[in-house]
Amino acid sequence: MPRDVKVKICGLTKPEHVHAAADAGAVYGGFVFFAKSPRNVSVELARDLALEAPVGLAKVALVVDADDATLDAILNHVPLDMLQLHGKESPARVAELRARYGLPVMKAIGIAEPADLAQIDAYAGAADQLLIDAKAPKGAALPGGNGLSFDWRLVNRKYWPLPWMLAGGLTPDNVGLAVQMTGARQVDVSSGVESAPGVKDAALIRAFVAAAHA
Repeated sequence: MPRDVKVKICGLTKPEHVHAAADAGAVYGGFVFFAKSPRNVSVELARDLALEAPVGLAKVALVVDADDATLDAILNHVPLDMLQLHGKESPARVAELRARYGLPVMKAIGIAEPADLAQIDAYAGAADQLLIDAKAPKGAALPGGNGLSFDWRLVNRKYWPLPWMLAGGLTPDNVGLAVQMTGARQVDVSSGVESAPGVKDAALIRAFVAAAHA
């Protein structure tokens, strides 16, 4: 696997883990703005974390069906490079937010079966990137970050007209196989580099990035 696989470490909540992600070679760092998540951060904390981020680490805000007032409050205070939409936002809403804020937008798509892949074409013209994730179980409190994977054969060597990122149940132990099986050029991890829910582990972050690049 070439070293040009880009890694996103999502759910960062402490300055030392922002630096751990950057030092390990991650390209993206994600901040979660979703109250139900153990990785949720306030606008004030996110601003502090974003200001800690070294040059070269793209700062991504993960939101779930956020309204304009919520997004205004985040983006007026936190220096960010990308929005990640992890709710039920429509293609029209994705396009609207791209125009409103002038930032690249990544839309998360939950995959569990072949029929779910149809969503990808619907969002391909609206988003800048797609996050191909495991579909959350029915009744789950979180739309992502549940530590679940999906059948990677569903996206094996798929080529869509925009960049995409593989997520869902990735760990230092399986990310290499995931990249081999899917051909993904970008991968995202959250719970897979934690010692407890919401608690990032610097050693696991280093191991994950190294395995993705190996």
